[in-house]
Amino acid sequence: MKIKALADLVGLSVRTLRHYDELGLLKPDQISAAGYRLYSTDNLAQLQQILFFRELGFPLAQIKSIVNDPAFDRLQALEQHQRLLVQKQRRLSVLLQTLEHTIRDAKGELKMPDSEKFQGFAAGGSSPTLEAYTQEARQRWGDAIVDASHGRLAAMQAQGFDFQGAMNALYTRLADLRHGDPGAAEAQSAIAEWYVLLSRVGHYSPAAFKGLGQMYVEDARFTRNIDQFGDGLAVFLRDAMAIYAEALATE
Repeated sequence: MKIKALADLVGLSVRTLRHYDELGLLKPDQISAAGYRLYSTDNLAQLQQILFFRELGFPLAQIKSIVNDPAFDRLQALEQHQRLLVQKQRRLSVLLQTLEHTIRDAKGELKMPDSEKFQGFAAGGSSPTLEAYTQEARQRWGDAIVDASHGRLAAMQAQGFDFQGAMNALYTRLADLRHGDPGAAEAQSAIAEWYVLLSRVGHYSPAAFKGLGQMYVEDARFTRNIDQFGDGLAVFLRDAMAIYAEALATE
């Protein structure tokens, strides 16, 4: 399939597909003698996967890292997309209900309680995992620390850095590793990236980082949301973070 036909099929521009090729995100299987990009059935499957990740807010650089990883499991990724999109669908259903009631309230057809006016919203577009973390963090460490972290997060977003996408990408990678050894080099490398990412929005001592991992298992909100990336991921994160924290403490 030539690039124009593919663009028409999926509803993307030819320019976007060329950009994906230049990024190394989606390279056509063949180039014709005349220099035309020729896309195969496998290319189409990969493009669908890319668009699922994009729909879930992953930045292109992270998508490239995921789909080009030799350990990438397409079926597992599709099942994860399904879980996350169902979660998104549920949230959108609540938002639509909130909107409907707000419209009826504005028309004088009903009196909407204040407690219902903000149902379905996730502050800053954050995920349920991030929402649960924020609530727990305020209880444990106070508003000042959390507000400072939010300020740093807002500054990162203003500079074009997608924290949520980076977090999702790391969780996806770790979900692929969750049946292995949490102390293995590949798992510890990903956990090191998680530690660095978290450190961009707050300060974590080795003990605090280990405690956060424990909270992933002890708090059902965290376990439920993290395990949407793969059953057992919360436990794997706890164990991998504990190993990393202990090694960090001895440096």
